[in-house]
Amino acid sequence: WTQPPGRPSRRGGASVLLGSASAAAIALVALAASILIVATTPQEEPQPTGVDLSAHYDDRLRARPNQVEVDVVDHPLYDVAMPAPVDCDVPELDMDSDESWEEFASVSGECLNRLWEPVFEDLGVSVELPEFAVTRTSPDPPDASPEDGYTLAYYESDLSRVTVVLPNVRHLGALLPPDEREEVWLALMGHEYGHHVQYATGILGVAHGMTWKAENEQAELEALRRTELQAECMAGVGLRGITGADEGALRTANEHFNGGGDLDTHGTAGNRALWLERGWSQETVEGCNTYGAATDQVA
Repeated sequence: WTQPPGRPSRRGGASVLLGSASAAAIALVALAASILIVATTPQEEPQPTGVDLSAHYDDRLRARPNQVEVDVVDHPLYDVAMPAPVDCDVPELDMDSDESWEEFASVSGECLNRLWEPVFEDLGVSVELPEFAVTRTSPDPPDASPEDGYTLAYYESDLSRVTVVLPNVRHLGALLPPDEREEVWLALMGHEYGHHVQYATGILGVAHGMTWKAENEQAELEALRRTELQAECMAGVGLRGITGADEGALRTANEHFNGGGDLDTHGTAGNRALWLERGWSQETVEGCNTYGAATDQVA
C-alpha cells in the first residue's frame, strides 16, 4: 500500500501531536518552578522613610464623642443679645404674581439669615442657612376650616427650607388692607425662621421628643404651644430687625396676625401677641424662653 502524495500519514500526525503535548508539559513544569522560586525567595523588608508621626497620635480620638445634652429651659441661646437690625430692602409685593412672591420670600429670608447669623456665631453653631420657596399646593386637608387654621408657610429641617403656601396667603391677604400686608408676611417669615433657629440650636429636636413622650393630649398640646410660641417670639425678633424697629409694624402684625381666635396648637390670641412683643422688646433671647414660662403664658 502506497501513501497518496500530499496526505500525511496518521502515524506521523500522532507523533507531531505527542511531541507538542510533551513540549507544553515541560513548559508548564518550568513555569511552575519559576513561580515557586519567586514565591519562596525572601523579600527585603521595606525601610521606613520620612518623619515618624506616631508620637503625634492621640488615643482620645478613638473614643466616642460625648452626647450633647440640650436643656430647652436653660440653653446658652438665651444668654445671647438680641440681634441688631439689618438693612433690608424688601421688594413691593404683587399678591397675584408667583414670581413676586418668590422674590419677596427670598429677599426677606436672606435678611433673616443676616440678622440671625451673629447669634449662631456667638454660640459657635455651624449650620446650613435655609432656602426660601413658594408652593401652589396646600398641605392642609381638603375639609380644613378657618376655625382649624390654614397653613400659611412651613419649615422643613431635613431640607433646610422655608416654604410659603400661595393659595392660603392669598386667601388671607385678600382680607387685609393692601398697605398693611407686608408687616404680616414679614412676621410670618420670621416665625418660620424661628423654627430654623430652634433646629440649629438643638431645641427643635428636644421639643419634638416632648410631644411624642407626652402622657396625654393636653400635655402634648402644651409642649407644642411652647414650641410655636417661641417661634412667634422669634418672629418679633425678625420683624424688629427687618423693619428697623418700626413700632407701627409691630401693631399691624399683632392686629392681623394675632388678632384672630385662639388655637390649640399655637396658643390664645393674647399669648401670641404677648410673645411677639417680647421678641420685639427684650434685650436678650431669654425673652423667648417659653419652655421656662408659666403655664398660663403658653395656654
